Amino acid sequence: MLRLLRATLRAIPLYAGLALVAPALLAATPPGVLIIGQVAEPQSLDPQVATAANDSRILVNLYDGLVRNAPGSLTIEPALASRWEVSPDGLRYSFHLRPGVKFHDGTPVDADAVRFTFERMLNKQHPYYHTGPFPLSFFFSSIRKIDTPDAHTVIFTLDKPFAPLLSNLATPTGLIVSPTAVKKYDRDFGRHPVGSGAFRFGDWRANQRVLLNANAAYWDGVPKLKAAVFRPITDGSTRTAEMLSGGLDVMVEVPPDTVARFAGDPQFRLQQAVGPHVWFVWLNNREKPFDDRRVRQAVNYAVNKRALVDKVLQGAAQVADGPIPSAFAWARNDAVQPYPYDPDKARALLKAAGAAGATLNFYVTDGGSGMLDPIPMATAIQADLRAVGLKVNIQTWEWNTFLSKVNAGLTPQTQMAEMAWMTNDPDTLPFLTLRRDAWPDKGGFNSGYYHNPQVDELLDKARATSDQSQRAALYRQVQAVVHDDAPWLFVANWKQNAVTSRQVQNLALQPNFNLILHQVSKP
Repeated sequence: MLRLLRATLRAIPLYAGLALVAPALLAATPPGVLIIGQVAEPQSLDPQVATAANDSRILVNLYDGLVRNAPGSLTIEPALASRWEVSPDGLRYSFHLRPGVKFHDGTPVDADAVRFTFERMLNKQHPYYHTGPFPLSFFFSSIRKIDTPDAHTVIFTLDKPFAPLLSNLATPTGLIVSPTAVKKYDRDFGRHPVGSGAFRFGDWRANQRVLLNANAAYWDGVPKLKAAVFRPITDGSTRTAEMLSGGLDVMVEVPPDTVARFAGDPQFRLQQAVGPHVWFVWLNNREKPFDDRRVRQAVNYAVNKRALVDKVLQGAAQVADGPIPSAFAWARNDAVQPYPYDPDKARALLKAAGAAGATLNFYVTDGGSGMLDPIPMATAIQADLRAVGLKVNIQTWEWNTFLSKVNAGLTPQTQMAEMAWMTNDPDTLPFLTLRRDAWPDKGGFNSGYYHNPQVDELLDKARATSDQSQRAALYRQVQAVVHDDAPWLFVANWKQNAVTSRQVQNLALQPNFNLILHQVSKP
């Protein structure tokens, strides 16, 4: 069986172009091996370095965190920590680790490993801080001190109460790494990942595949699969052809124009679920013309977002109304509604701001996790803005190149850029993308350089209270202010989807957009 698996994996064309897997090869694919088509190559398999959903879907199967999201929800449940306590003042979190758990390299998952994981990304003096950068270390910036009174107890002391801490610990950034492996591989750890998860790292062939093998010693039970193969297939048509031909067992982020095709075919199972996702366009708030709020509002009126959702995305999304996804119903501000399509109002605002006829450079990606159908969406946005007198030049980049450029911040020569975020808490996206301290030069993701002191204050207050009703009220204010400031072009909230072959059992979409393969089987 192992020889057959290796031969099959060597033969899979992981590829550029429209090549299909031959039927004879498909017949040789052994049971228990799940082949998953993703939209892009991973950036890194170091959980503290990675930021994209492509990476996360792999990471959550390689590593464990102290806590995790319960299946099918964003509720927090135990993982490596079997229990925990929070002090009444919200400043002290004590986690009690499961005994006997080991990393894939045989070293213990103990309190020292947990402390190493967090201090590596939080302490600039740590001997392995240079293995970063750690772009989402913001999630844990409230941790002032980490104590390990014994091998199975970890105590986080915060500098101030921080309500999203448990939610952030359940993200891939909170996954626990093997200190021994980090010390061995140093900057290359992201290519040689070692965790304690349900699957062990097999290999990574650039632009071809990432292979994971089942961890027979997994603390939470032996996986039902023998292996999982993640394949990067950027082109949606090619990914669809692979799925239809049998070259894939699972395809995530189904191209909108093929959803109906799979939904009507009994050979496949199509899953869809609204998740905490926002697709938007960065606007360069510190450069003309978008340093004027009227111009930012104008582009929101100018773009027919309903047509984008219904026609380009074929109903696979809903129109976005602001920076906090509507999936967080408890924090939703019902008074904030999407900008209506009103080209006349857009023209009037542009004229009043002296921006009529402005030329805009628009960065667009050819694909990427959560990016939906980015080139057709950009083309439709370009046409709508042209209709109100704006000249939009599109420049297209491969996903990882695009990320490196946009995450560094929009330049004076770049006025717009596509982006998508999937989040786990109402705090996450605004905190990382809308504060002054989240500008790229501060290590954050506020690539459009938006700044409103009121928003900064509201977000700080929302993080400091554990009362959910108080947090909700503050987030509702954030939504109202940001909607009016219009730092982005708000476009869509994606209904995430995936299609599987009929042979695949127990695969379910998660609200956090991860794929948990522990209980998945393929006879």
